[in-house]
Amino acid sequence: MAKRVFDWVMSSLGLLVLAPVLLLIALAVKLDSPGPVFFRQERVGRHGVPFRIHKFRTMRHAPVGQGLQITVGADARITRVGHFLRASKLDELPQLLDVWWGDMSLVGPRPEVPRYVAVYPAELKAKVLSVRPGITDIASIEYRDESAVLARAADPEHAYIHDVLPHKLALAARYVDQASVWLDVRLIWRTLVAIVRR
Repeated sequence: MAKRVFDWVMSSLGLLVLAPVLLLIALAVKLDSPGPVFFRQERVGRHGVPFRIHKFRTMRHAPVGQGLQITVGADARITRVGHFLRASKLDELPQLLDVWWGDMSLVGPRPEVPRYVAVYPAELKAKVLSVRPGITDIASIEYRDESAVLARAADPEHAYIHDVLPHKLALAARYVDQASVWLDVRLIWRTLVAIVRR
């Protein structure tokens, strides 16, 4: 309960304070390339319930289902504004709405698409999906340059599923075991520091 209250209060404050920034980013996305302001995608939430995550669109608009579901290196689909939004993590700000609605938490295992959740080991799947997914977590901090790492692989998707994902799941399971509001505050601070340093 304390975590949910913390999430609701902080997401409410964030949406209120950042409203002008959100509007400016939305305008920049719209002027930069044709298509919607938001990118919406089905992700797997708490207890395996699907929901639609919100981000500012950073790629050229294309029909659903086209292309990889991971971003690899200097992906040609990324727009000019999109490069900046991804580097600064500003594309994630609309997820404050997902937190406010209760689909997500400020901190928690990053939500995956059903395609990758399907390969979770059974013993880790139940644990990782027992909590609300988050905007940031330990894995988000450690894998800030994930797309660059995958770009060096001969088969990026294979590398993601067999090399990156198992480590992410281990970190997510550790978070679930240690979860607390105080840990969330520390991880939010570490995320902000990592963004500023970048």
